[in-house]
Amino acid sequence: MIRALAVLVGLLGFASTAVADVPIATRARLGEHPDKTRVVLELSRGVPYRVFTLADPYRVVIDLPEIDWRVPEKMQDLSAGVIKGMRYGLFTPGRSRVVLDLESPARIKSVFVLKPSKDYPFRFVLDLAATSREAFLQATEAINSDPPLPAVQASSTPTPVPDQRLTIIIDAGHGGVDPGTIGASGTYEKDVTLSYARALKERLARSPKYRAILTRNRDVYVTLADRRQTAQHARADLFIALHADAHHRAGIRGASVYTLSDKASDELAAELADDANRSDIIAGIDLSDQTTLVTEILIDLAKRETMNLSAIYASTLIREFDGQIRLLTKPHRSAGFVVLKSVDVPSVLVELGFLSNPEEERLLLSPKFRRRIVASIAAAVDRYFEAQRASR
Repeated sequence: MIRALAVLVGLLGFASTAVADVPIATRARLGEHPDKTRVVLELSRGVPYRVFTLADPYRVVIDLPEIDWRVPEKMQDLSAGVIKGMRYGLFTPGRSRVVLDLESPARIKSVFVLKPSKDYPFRFVLDLAATSREAFLQATEAINSDPPLPAVQASSTPTPVPDQRLTIIIDAGHGGVDPGTIGASGTYEKDVTLSYARALKERLARSPKYRAILTRNRDVYVTLADRRQTAQHARADLFIALHADAHHRAGIRGASVYTLSDKASDELAAELADDANRSDIIAGIDLSDQTTLVTEILIDLAKRETMNLSAIYASTLIREFDGQIRLLTKPHRSAGFVVLKSVDVPSVLVELGFLSNPEEERLLLSPKFRRRIVASIAAAVDRYFEAQRASR
């Protein structure tokens, strides 16, 4: 994948006296002008920043220290000029990110800060102007000034604990700058999956047999590779990814369980896998050096035994779901989900339901329904490992 980079590191009116509290973003605005598209973020105080561009698809990324987002606008609904959409959120501990999706190539025309005046707080201003693809890809100039944006903290992975418990990795899909799908009434998938992941961990923790680990325990972005590596470093016995997707046909509803395959079992499976696999792109990750890892389905690396065990757990879970919650017509499906590609860890992806269906969105937000689904997933875990012990 081709990467175009234009890095601008600077200071938004950085105060001489350090302030301990987290800066607050109070408003976001877009404006279309004859010669540019303007982005304005209103902030409670000055912060260091970094701006750069990524190609295929065209994006502009704004990195900031961790921000308390209190913007009244739904930023994903904002669009103007060359900008067709924008997202924000915690990218990694200590760093927030704004990603601007572009309709076409654009150059960073200017970046500057307006200090507080009258009724306005600090304003971070970014101007974009249309350009050619060739110019976009050649934009490699870097400008630096102090103080720099704090270094990103390295992703933490659990240290294996030498005990006899079975390790279950629970992966709440999306997070931080990547909201996932947005439901019929505005529900974020990232919030739904996190609530179910926490509930499942709590349920499994009641048993002395299991050690449950979350890939994320708050609204932060975690790369697809880091999610898999969490399972591998923890020597996991089972990996369960939780998602709640959407479809352009609002009538579609029902849960399903996915396992890895180099070929999608059907059109719906292919669409959902494509959406899930775009997570790193949505979060503004540079994939130019990871094309093979992220975009190809490396089935030849997956052990046959691991894929078989994944299918066994999927079938066990579907039996637990049956009669308890509504299922899709073909509840066990397969597709090339990147997050399921651990070589030696049986892995499944559970689609809890469709947030695009208003009735199912209401159900997924219900604590009672959440308890029912979590109980079924936990019961399937018990049955799965009981069957493994019996077969030895």
